[in-house]
Amino acid sequence: MKRRAFIAGLGGAAAWPVVARPQQPAIPVVGILSALSPDASPVVVAFRKGLEEAGYIEGKNVAIEYHWRDTQSSQGFRELAADLVRRRVAVIVTYGSVNAAFAAMAATSTIPIVVAGGADPVRYGLVDSLSHPVGNVTGVTFVLDELASKRLDLMRELMPQAATVGYLIGDQIGRADQELTSNMIAAGRSLGRDVIVLKCRSAEDFEAAFATLVERSAGALVVSAFPTAYNNRTKILALAARHKIPTIYPQSQYAYEGGLMSYSPVINLPQIAVDYIVPILKGAKPADLPVQRPTKYQLVINLKTAKALGLTVPLTLQVGADEVIE
Repeated sequence: MKRRAFIAGLGGAAAWPVVARPQQPAIPVVGILSALSPDASPVVVAFRKGLEEAGYIEGKNVAIEYHWRDTQSSQGFRELAADLVRRRVAVIVTYGSVNAAFAAMAATSTIPIVVAGGADPVRYGLVDSLSHPVGNVTGVTFVLDELASKRLDLMRELMPQAATVGYLIGDQIGRADQELTSNMIAAGRSLGRDVIVLKCRSAEDFEAAFATLVERSAGALVVSAFPTAYNNRTKILALAARHKIPTIYPQSQYAYEGGLMSYSPVINLPQIAVDYIVPILKGAKPADLPVQRPTKYQLVINLKTAKALGLTVPLTLQVGADEVIE
C-alpha cells in the first residue's frame, strides 16, 4: 500500500526519485500520510508546486514520501506512520482522514505534523485551539462534513418535493462523527425532511445503500466526505445515474466528473505547502503556525446531468452557483 511512484495523470512526473534510507537523509523528507490513493488525489502535485515556489525542488533539495491506505481506521495508518518516523522525515502531512492524523500523533510527539483534511481539528481533539495549537500539530481544516446541512438545504431548493433524503456516510468511529450525523438529522427535521443514514464501511456497501434509497422512495441524496467514497466516486456517480437519484457531493471533482451538484470549500493546496511545510523546513514550530479555515465556498451545478435526470434547475440556484457546467 506504500507508493514511491506517483503515476502521471494529475500533471506530475512519471516517477519519484529514490529517497535516502532512514537514518541520515541527505535532504529533508516530507512524509505524506493519506487515505486517498495517488491516482485519486492531487495533493502531491499541489505540494510540489508550492514547494517549488519557495525554492524546494524535489530530488534536489527536498524529497517526498507518499504513504496511503484506503481505510477509516486509525489502526490501518499506524504502520505507515511508524515507517515515516523511522525514516526521520522532517514533517508529516496527513491528508484526507482524521485517523491519519491520529496515527501520526500516536507515532511521534516531536516530528512536526501538518493536518490537511475535512475534520475540525478542535472538535476531534487534534489541537487545543485554531489560533494557538499546542505541541507538534497544526494545519488546515476544510470543514467538509460541517457543511452537510448546507448541502441538504441546497438539495431542498432543487427538489422541494423530496420528503425523504439519503445521507451517505462512512464508518463512524467517534463521538464527533456521530455528533455531525445527529446534526444532519436535526437539520432535516427542521426542513421537514426525513433523513435516512446509510453507513458504508467499504465500496461493496454502495450497491445496498442505493437499493435502500430506491426501496424507501428517497427523492435525493447527500454524500458526506469520506475516503472510501472519494476513492470510488466513479461507482457512486454511476449508481446515482442508474437509479436517477439527484445527489449533492462534498467535493467539486464529483460534479466535474458527472455529479449533479457539489458544495465545498475552495482549497488552495499549493498554499498549504507555502504556509506550513516550507516554514517548518526552515525551522518554524507548529505551535507558532495557527490553523487555517476556508474563507470561500463553491457551488458547482452540472446542467448536463440535471437534463439527464429530467430536472429543471431553478434560476435562483444557477445564479448563485460559482460554476455551471452546460
